[in-house]
Amino acid sequence: MHHPLSHHTPPMQEGIPEVIPGEPLRGKSVLIIVENLPVPFDRRVWQEARTLEAAGAQVAVICPKGRGFYKAHEVIDGIAIYRHPLPLEASKVGGFLVEYGAALFWQVRLAWKIWREQRFDAIHGCNPPDLIFLVALLFKPFGVKYIFDHHDIVPELFEAKFGKRGVFWRIARVLEWLTFRTADVSIATNDSYRRIAMDRGKMPPGKVHVVRSGPDLSRLRPVPPVESWKNGRAHLVGYVGVMGEQEGIELLIEAIEHVVRDKGRRDIQFCLVGDGPSLTEHRDAVAAKGLDQFVTFTGSATDQQLIEVLSTMDLGVNPDRVNTMNDLSTMNKILEYMALSKPVVQFDVTEGRFSAQGASAYAKPNDPIDFAEKLVELIDDPARRAAMGALGRERIEQELNWNRQIAPLIAAYRNALGSDNSGALPAEAEPQASHS
Repeated sequence: MHHPLSHHTPPMQEGIPEVIPGEPLRGKSVLIIVENLPVPFDRRVWQEARTLEAAGAQVAVICPKGRGFYKAHEVIDGIAIYRHPLPLEASKVGGFLVEYGAALFWQVRLAWKIWREQRFDAIHGCNPPDLIFLVALLFKPFGVKYIFDHHDIVPELFEAKFGKRGVFWRIARVLEWLTFRTADVSIATNDSYRRIAMDRGKMPPGKVHVVRSGPDLSRLRPVPPVESWKNGRAHLVGYVGVMGEQEGIELLIEAIEHVVRDKGRRDIQFCLVGDGPSLTEHRDAVAAKGLDQFVTFTGSATDQQLIEVLSTMDLGVNPDRVNTMNDLSTMNKILEYMALSKPVVQFDVTEGRFSAQGASAYAKPNDPIDFAEKLVELIDDPARRAAMGALGRERIEQELNWNRQIAPLIAAYRNALGSDNSGALPAEAEPQASHS
């Protein structure tokens, strides 16, 4: 059986232009603040930074150290990156208070340092948490605009983590509201988030722009399959993402146990790519079930390892639980699977179905047995896998790749800054309609 990528390579795609014609943000200066991941490891933030720089803006980024990026200051592709330490990557309420407090201290300190060196016209704050507006408030008196990049719905994230609504959920709702009230413009990653900005945040529709987290197709280029990832087995199933509490990895482990034990399928290897606070716990769970020979955990992976796994695997899985948080959120892993022409197995959630449509099989909500059955059905049907993979790739090329997000991002900045530069945008970045 031939792997699809062994004889078909998707057409070459241009990446982010080095210079966007007309440089519509020429003369502007932007400070991006992100607390969740370091840059350039955070692919969405890095794509945004590179796009703004290509549009003529001077860009600086404040982010935490980690994931292989530990230099306190460096310049990459003309973008100045300032990284700060974090005491821990929290998983409990007390830990979040320490983590967020430390991050806020460093963000304020570094923002003033950058302000002294170069004035900026806008602060682009990427949540979680919904605290970066506090930094923006310090610079509002100087005419600095606040652009809120809505990556996660934090109240729902807290509810998913702790399984209940309580005082911290109520605090999160207040901080979310204050964030929207401070923002001059909000950037939503999908239409569900756009509705939240308008309904809960009371933002005018004209101030909310949908900029999806599309993959950069120049970066996600397939390589020949690397058979060693299969551990001597016929098939490979891949997962790419954070190893956290709310990613549903425990459901995936239950599904793997059903595939191996109940279905007797010893011809499938599972490779889980990524790092996170629950990695050790998941490794221990797999070992306790005696499944470690069928499951590879890469931990923090290089770009080369990521591309090798994506290129080699037969399908990708997204085991995120069905809850309010995941139902309304767009998962980057699904788009990356589709970009490499891979079919997907996931639970049936609103935005996951919008992203993948016919490129995915949908299991019953939070049912690892049905998830396993859907997975095995696809493994045993290579023609269906190929058709679904082609559908997914076509959807990425036509609508969901990053170059389709350039025009909406620039439009959001023009809205916030009142930019009168009228440089033309590349043809592939024409504004896209919003979909519900």
